[in-house]
Amino acid sequence: METRTYYDILGVSREATTEDITDAKNALAKVYHPDANIHNDIDTTSYMQEILEAYRILSNPDKRKEYNHVLAGKPNRVFRTYTVGKGDSAECTAPSFVTYWNAACKLNEIVSQSEKIIETSHKKERISFKIFRKIGKQNGDDTAVAEQLNTLSLQAIRYITILKAAEIPLNCWQPEAMNWVLVRWGQKQSMDYRVLFSKYEAYVEQNRTNTEKARLRSQNRQFYNNLQKLLSYAVLK
Repeated sequence: METRTYYDILGVSREATTEDITDAKNALAKVYHPDANIHNDIDTTSYMQEILEAYRILSNPDKRKEYNHVLAGKPNRVFRTYTVGKGDSAECTAPSFVTYWNAACKLNEIVSQSEKIIETSHKKERISFKIFRKIGKQNGDDTAVAEQLNTLSLQAIRYITILKAAEIPLNCWQPEAMNWVLVRWGQKQSMDYRVLFSKYEAYVEQNRTNTEKARLRSQNRQFYNNLQKLLSYAVLK
């Protein structure tokens, strides 16, 4: 039976920095804290304990060094995945689902940040447009904003690539869907996460009201539109 390493639990690589480890712990704690799941009929206490134990070891340089020595020479963890529609299973090396969850979180943060930048820029533009036009000068803020959005768009492309390669549906890149799958994947990590996304869509269809479904669709449309706006600023070099 394969044993998950502390790196697997936090969803970070063995080269992760202390900052990466802390960020992963904080992000996972928000999802796996028992109080956050008390109304979902899911007990995440044991997994939360694993997260804190992994963080306790990996955040301490000396303990992490000792732990790495213990891991030295052991084979990399192998996940057993199941392909939808096929009865046979096959072992293959694959990243932890936490890696994809982190990518979606980062992408949502970037899209939200870009939305605020664009909105602020448009407000300033409306105020200053007449002034700069009268004196025949270009607003210098435009270039700075474009460069900032270009940087964010290139970061977004990196996370989009990860999510697309993982075959995660676009309409499931939002936190609600990713968190729902993460909690259940944590309970049974041998399950193919793609099956869980199908289960999530069935769960929404069966358990959400029409108003809630409409809200989710609206959120997805807004996210997609904001993402498209951000990507329009991408300048590939």
